Amino acid sequence: MCVDYTDLNKACPMDPFPLPNIDQLVDESAGCEIISFLDAFRGYHQIFMHEEDAEKTAFMTPEGIFCYLVMAFGLKNSGATYTRMVARVFQAVLGRTMEAYVDDMIVKNKQSASHADDLREIIAIMQKFSLRLNPKKCTFGVQGGKLLGYMVSRRGIEANPEKIQAIINMEPPRNVKEVQRLTGRPAALNRFLSKSAEKSLPFFQVMRKTAGFQWTSECQGGFEELKRYLSSPHVLSKPKVGEILYLYLGVSPAAISSVLIREEDGIQHAIFYVSKTLREAELRYSPVEKTVLAIVWTVKKLGHYFQAHPVQVLTHQPLGALMRSPTSSSRMVKWVVFLSQYNIDIRPRPAIKGQALADFVTECTARSAADEEPSFPSDDWWTLYTDSSSAVKACGGGVVLI
Repeated sequence: MCVDYTDLNKACPMDPFPLPNIDQLVDESAGCEIISFLDAFRGYHQIFMHEEDAEKTAFMTPEGIFCYLVMAFGLKNSGATYTRMVARVFQAVLGRTMEAYVDDMIVKNKQSASHADDLREIIAIMQKFSLRLNPKKCTFGVQGGKLLGYMVSRRGIEANPEKIQAIINMEPPRNVKEVQRLTGRPAALNRFLSKSAEKSLPFFQVMRKTAGFQWTSECQGGFEELKRYLSSPHVLSKPKVGEILYLYLGVSPAAISSVLIREEDGIQHAIFYVSKTLREAELRYSPVEKTVLAIVWTVKKLGHYFQAHPVQVLTHQPLGALMRSPTSSSRMVKWVVFLSQYNIDIRPRPAIKGQALADFVTECTARSAADEEPSFPSDDWWTLYTDSSSAVKACGGGVVLI
C-alpha cells in the first residue's frame, strides 16, 4: 500500500535525529572474522502510531476509509523515529558487537568463538521489545557479505561486484541520456576510483555540448579506461584507532583528487579516494589554491576521519608557510581558519610505497596554457616593473615583464 502524505508531511515539524554515517558504519563492520546480517521484518510497522495521530494517516479505498495503527511508509519522520528506536533499544551493543542503519543490522566479531553469545544477547533484546526479523533476508555466521552497497569482510572493504559488472557490460552510449546513465553508475563506486572526476571529464563535456551528441575517440578511450580500472578494483582498508593517516593530493586543470591512506609494516593501504570536478571560478584558481581546495573538499567529505586521527598532508606545493600566514586572499584565509580545527600537518611528499597508489598522480600541475612555451617578439622593447610580483606557479617571488 502506497499513500501520498505530501500535505501531511508539510504540516509536520522535522525530527532532526540523524541517520548514521554510512562510510563510518561500513568501516566499523569491516575486518571482522565472522559476521551475521539481520533484517527487520517490515521495520516501520513494528512501531505503533500514537492514538491521537492515527486518524491523520487516513486514506480512501473502494472498500472504505482506513488509517494506520502502526508507523506508515512515506511519513516525513519515519526514518528518524525508527533510527531513534534502534539507538535506544540496542544502546548496550551498538558500536561494540552490532551496527545498524535503519532496519539493516550487522552483528560482528573479531573472534568467531564469541559470535554465538553475542547473537543470543541481541536476539534477547529483540524479544524483550517484541521486534521481529525477516528470516529470508538474514544471514548468520559468514565471513563477509553485502552491507549498504559495499562488500565487507575480513580483508577489508570491496566494491559491489554487481555495480562493477553493470558498467563493464555497458555498450558505448548512443545519446545524451545514455551518457547520463553512464556518469551516474560510477558515482556509487567513487570511494574505490582513483581520480574519478578526471576519468569522467570526457563524458561531462559531451553532456554540456549544445551542438548535439558526439561520442568522440577521447570519450571512447575514457570509457575503455574506466572498464579496465574497474576490472581489478582495490580492496580498501580501515584505520586503527588513533593512528596517523596520510593524504596524497592530485591537482589537474579541471579536477582535484585525493587519497587517504594508512601505513602498516611499511606498506601503504588506501582508505578512501575523493575527487571533484572544478567549475566556473574554480578553474581559474592558481595551483596552490587548487591544492588547498583539495584539502578542504576532502576534509568536508571525510570529516569523521579527520576528527578521529592526526593527518599528514603530503604535497610538493609550499603550503606550510602559506597555512601559517594566509595573507594572499580572503578565500585562503577562510580555508585556513576552517582547517585549523583539525590536526593536520603539511609535509613534503615522499616516495609512494603502495601498489594501490601507483596510478595516483600527486604532482600539482599548472594549467595547460601556462605550461606552453611562450612566444615573445624579438624586436620590441620590454618594460620591467618592480612594484609587484608574480609567478607562473602562483607561489614564490617574481617580477612582471610587460
